Amino acid sequence: MERPSWAPPGIDISVPSVSRIYDYYLGGSHNFEVDRQAARRAMEFLPGLPKIMQANRAFMRRAVRYAVSEGVTQFLDIGSGIPTFGNVHEVAQAASPEARVVYVDHDPVAVAHSQAVLAGTVRTGVVAADLRKPQDILSAPEIGQVLDLSRPVALMLVAVLHFLEDADDPYTAVAQLRDALAPGSLLILTHASYEGIPISEEVAGGAVGVYRDIRNPLVMRDAEQIRRFFDGFGLIEPGLVSMPDWRPDTTGGPEGDAPGEDPYSFSGFAGLGRKA
Repeated sequence: MERPSWAPPGIDISVPSVSRIYDYYLGGSHNFEVDRQAARRAMEFLPGLPKIMQANRAFMRRAVRYAVSEGVTQFLDIGSGIPTFGNVHEVAQAASPEARVVYVDHDPVAVAHSQAVLAGTVRTGVVAADLRKPQDILSAPEIGQVLDLSRPVALMLVAVLHFLEDADDPYTAVAQLRDALAPGSLLILTHASYEGIPISEEVAGGAVGVYRDIRNPLVMRDAEQIRRFFDGFGLIEPGLVSMPDWRPDTTGGPEGDAPGEDPYSFSGFAGLGRKA
């Protein structure tokens, strides 16, 4: 298998990566054939996966703009993935030129491309770290260089917590990050769930099996389990809802969540909470 020029040295391009599979769903070009094969297998069970990911990105953009409108201009995006058009720093800095963003991911391809995209971009940083080890994130030099944790920060856990199994103790990881944030900070979250998927759980489970086979288990939690991640945060209206239902752009604009959205877009949950 020929190594693309953009692939960082030392990574195994024969093993699928969830961030590169996500890039493929969004129509990106930074994925390998092994990622595309895994994505196509998952889509045999869940053909609407690209629509789900597009709804996820649209929610992220709306949530970032909401945060800025509330005066929160610092963003810590964990599990940020491979940069694509409309990334957090682009949306945030378009809304507020003073916005500051740190991206965190454990995929070396995602980290390398974030660094390349951000080269020369002020008030941004990239950290190679894993959500399972929040203290490694909080102690990273880039955090102190870019963010002021004594002021409110928007903690972004968008489409990442469902890749942490219960054995990884994801609730404790989120709590440790919450406790490091100032009052007024926000939690922006999306999470996969069988709830809302317009096919049977049995069929959708086939896609979950694909992720298990590539050793990146996808954990489908229900609404109450997902709501637990907001402990210590007050949910902001409309609460924990499907992604297109969170403060939708009903004008038919570029957000892709106007009335008539594809049924698959309503799979899973999104929410935004504020720390008291």
